[in-house]
Amino acid sequence: MKLITALGLAAALAGTAVFGTPAGADEFTPAQKQELGAFIKDYLVNNPDVLRAAIEALDKHDKQAAAEERQKTVASQAGALFSSKYQATIGNPKASATLVEFFDYNCHFCKGALPDIGRLMKDDSNLKLVLKDFPVLGPGSVEAAKVASAARNQLPGDKFWAFHSKLLATRGPIGKAEALAVAKELGLDMDKLNKDIESPEIKTGLDETMQLADALQINGTPTFVLGQDVVVGAVGYDQLKSKIDSVHKCGRVSC
Repeated sequence: MKLITALGLAAALAGTAVFGTPAGADEFTPAQKQELGAFIKDYLVNNPDVLRAAIEALDKHDKQAAAEERQKTVASQAGALFSSKYQATIGNPKASATLVEFFDYNCHFCKGALPDIGRLMKDDSNLKLVLKDFPVLGPGSVEAAKVASAARNQLPGDKFWAFHSKLLATRGPIGKAEALAVAKELGLDMDKLNKDIESPEIKTGLDETMQLADALQINGTPTFVLGQDVVVGAVGYDQLKSKIDSVHKCGRVSC
């Protein structure tokens, strides 16, 4: 699509250069169209940097437009995003910076980011972490998310971190059995847990996260929301800390 757009731009410029005034494609004669096509091909073959620059400009424009749209969505969906009853909230409830993580228990990169998140929470007493189950890697992820959602009923606030970190650090595929094993190891009431898994609220919570992810154009994990910005991928401790420090200072990831 970007290549076609760039060629369209080149065609418009070429039309001006060849024929003196801008013209629509339907105003060209067959002979003019043939001449224009040859001109465009010749020009782009001999000046590939022009096409490269056009594609880069379009890519930059698209990314900027997507970022602005995400910022609008963060502002409009702030309640569901930062303070939903269907989420795990860990850390300082009155923190000046909130880090939201969309994650999947089977996500390799989420597992890799776990030590960074734990370190951030340990190092910064003025940080709140919001965990959003975003099970996009198959049925096992969905089942694990359901168990985790039900476990929150027995592990409010910071108590949930022990369950979350232990399950996310589990090796191999994670599904219902693995999640239940962690819950049992931590001493949860298994009868209540199995009953809560079937609660309509579990599906409602997961649906809310899916809708938020769709609105924010999130299609992979981990993805973080910080301030009004969306940070895609396991970017590492240093980059997250720098952005969090900026939010503390001025309310934005970049002051």
